[in-house]
Amino acid sequence: MLNCKDASRLMSEREERVLSLRERFGLALHLAICFGCRRFDRQLSLLRRAFRKLGLDYKAKLEGIDLSPDARERLRNALAEAERHQGDSR
Repeated sequence: MLNCKDASRLMSEREERVLSLRERFGLALHLAICFGCRRFDRQLSLLRRAFRKLGLDYKAKLEGIDLSPDARERLRNALAEAERHQGDSR
């Protein structure tokens, strides 16, 4: 059985990598019985959504910045690559 410290570590790592079946099961079991960790998981979810929203806002502002077409394309490619990398870790 996971303790709260291990559960919070896994909740954070879940954003960076795919958890193993054992880790996912242990985390789900811990979250089923621990109110504090469920609340922490909801807070992490809120932060993820806020940061994604912030990222979307920055992409929209990119259109208004005076950059060369080459620099603009490099930024678009870097943002797209970051999004692909983030999608692969889920």
